[in-house]
Amino acid sequence: RGNGFSSGFFNATAGQDPNRVYGLFLCRGDQTTSGCQDCVTYATRNVLQLCPVSKQTTLWYAECLLRYSDQSFFSTMAAAPTVSLLNTENVTDQGRFNELVGTQMSQAVTQAVNNTKRFATRKANFTASQTLYSLAQCTPDLSSSACNRCLREAIARLPICCSGKQGGRVLTPSCNVWYELYPFYNESATAPPAPAPVLLSPPPPGSVTTSRGKSGISSSTIIAIVAPIVVTAVLFIVGFCFLRRKAKKKYNAVPEGNADNDLTTLESLQFDFEAIKVATNKFSTDNKLGAGGFGEVYKGVLPSGREIAVKRLSKSSGQGAEEFKNEVVVVAKLQHRNLVRLLGFCLEDPEKQGQLDWSRRYKIIGLIARGILYLHEDSRLRIIHRDLKVSNILLDAEMNPKISDFGMAKIFGVDQTQGNTSRIAGTYGYMAPEYAMHGQFSVKSDVYSFGVLVLEIITGKKNSSFYQTD
Repeated sequence: RGNGFSSGFFNATAGQDPNRVYGLFLCRGDQTTSGCQDCVTYATRNVLQLCPVSKQTTLWYAECLLRYSDQSFFSTMAAAPTVSLLNTENVTDQGRFNELVGTQMSQAVTQAVNNTKRFATRKANFTASQTLYSLAQCTPDLSSSACNRCLREAIARLPICCSGKQGGRVLTPSCNVWYELYPFYNESATAPPAPAPVLLSPPPPGSVTTSRGKSGISSSTIIAIVAPIVVTAVLFIVGFCFLRRKAKKKYNAVPEGNADNDLTTLESLQFDFEAIKVATNKFSTDNKLGAGGFGEVYKGVLPSGREIAVKRLSKSSGQGAEEFKNEVVVVAKLQHRNLVRLLGFCLEDPEKQGQLDWSRRYKIIGLIARGILYLHEDSRLRIIHRDLKVSNILLDAEMNPKISDFGMAKIFGVDQTQGNTSRIAGTYGYMAPEYAMHGQFSVKSDVYSFGVLVLEIITGKKNSSFYQTD
């Protein structure tokens, strides 16, 4: 498979009839050899757990596809099963956006059909601050005409599922198309790690199930899908503002730090301080939602009617600016429905409301766990949050949790499993002992904090309330 990893595609057969198996993998065309290998290895390991008895299986990941069957499917276009995914955020000018999507996708298809990798990406400006990114890909064993037909059929489904939406994706076993208003593929060909799949229910038996032989064992297709598409019903904004007017300056007004180079690439997304000030009614105490180690959070409303939550740096915090720069750089690289979303200098921050019954608590715990799993295993970067606590879990109108406050987060290398620091920062009561005493942190540190968080959610008490009386 070594050559397959470098080319991004490999198919093979194993065994003898009637137990012969046909299989292939396809990596997204922008993946490096190591990135392709990581994704395929991950998929191969997971398929044994997800589909232990299935004779036909297709798994889609953001970076690769894995497929096998007891019947030959090489060089044959398969348009079913088909799965459509969408970004629930709407665009402002739907007509023009839909037209741009159609044009870009058509150009991507033409480009993909006419190269041997059967892969193409396109990008075009939608607004002065928004760029449309598009991708089209077929398995390279398809002929040009079969690839063209597969992709055209996939594109035809986009208006049905995703018209006027900021992102959409159509997946089939032989091809896929995808568009977003953020760069979901690697223009620099830097490979992210493989994400974990989410298992969906199989399609109706009539469309994907057959039986063969006297045993009557059915051959079913199980679809596992991972899509780093942001799916949120309500978007809020957490803006960051300095208390002094020099906050209105560009990034050179922020103290020197190792995140400066990354921040300069986000300059066009900076919010105007006065606009935030008006939105929060001059940071009225009536609008205050809460406070953290580096500042306070206020509710506000932009002129467009969009509700926002503004994180305001405390003047007394000597470390806030550096933590904020780190938070911007870290969160800008993440896209997941259970993590706060960075919109320039802004983060998702739903307002606290409602009471939590047992079913809601169970749901919240599960979704927080998904967000943590994404940070540790499924995002293109391995992130250790280091400050998981109740006040950093925000709830939207649907009571869906969003992990926030990445000011102390650390990015791990591909093979890194542990970090050390002499600067202990965080919240006592949530810190793992090895971190609090020795400065050692890893995914286990976040898991420890998550455990404390779960106890608080279940009991309805703060961790400082747990004590033994004689």
